[in-house]
Amino acid sequence: MINPLKISEMLSQANQMQEEVQRKLGQTVVEGTSGGGAVTATMNGKKQLLKIRIEPAAVIGLSGGQPDVEMLEDLVVAAVNEAGRKADEAIQSSVQGILGGLKLPGLG
Repeated sequence: MINPLKISEMLSQANQMQEEVQRKLGQTVVEGTSGGGAVTATMNGKKQLLKIRIEPAAVIGLSGGQPDVEMLEDLVVAAVNEAGRKADEAIQSSVQGILGGLKLPGLG
């Protein structure tokens, strides 16, 4: 028979672990770059975009000083996607670290 007190204790521990993961992810910062560093996206472990840095040369472009908006848009997307991948890695690492290497389906 399952002890209801143990279930309550386990739920409490699970909530504490979830809060710890969320706290760590909020403090984790990753960067993704594209265009050889022309665009940098900074994101936290919760996948919230914190900052976009665009080097002035990326705005001017290489085609006679005219802004190449399409290229810049592609660079921003690529940098954000790279930062997102790094955030996913941080999420997986944090969850695995807190769970102590347990092999749970869907977590690695």
